[in-house]
Amino acid sequence: MANLNRVFLIGRLVADPQLSHTNSGTPFTRFRIAVNNPYRDRNGNWQDETLFIDVVLWGDAADRAVSRFNKGTRVLVEGRLRQSNWETEEGERRSRIEVRADRVVGLDPRREQNESIEEIDDIEF
Repeated sequence: MANLNRVFLIGRLVADPQLSHTNSGTPFTRFRIAVNNPYRDRNGNWQDETLFIDVVLWGDAADRAVSRFNKGTRVLVEGRLRQSNWETEEGERRSRIEVRADRVVGLDPRREQNESIEEIDDIEF
């Protein structure tokens, strides 16, 4: 059976993206987007559920995202889900699922016509 791991999300940045670098110097940014999910409750009234999704973007695309996007920017994120695992200083195992973005497109009309930031290199960490 074939597997599929592809995600398309539209949401707003919760905070300004910050640029970081790996020990080898590869740039990356992690940011969170808020995605609204409207639904009808049992009484037929519209409710709005907000999901907060972590996104990571690598390479030159990370540089461009940090310089072009800020808190509140509406973006389309295309990528795949990835699980990160680590251990705290206290020895506790932790994990999180995040979107490993291949493409981020700015959707705000005040921006230059739908800026698209695509990742060129597929860098694993």
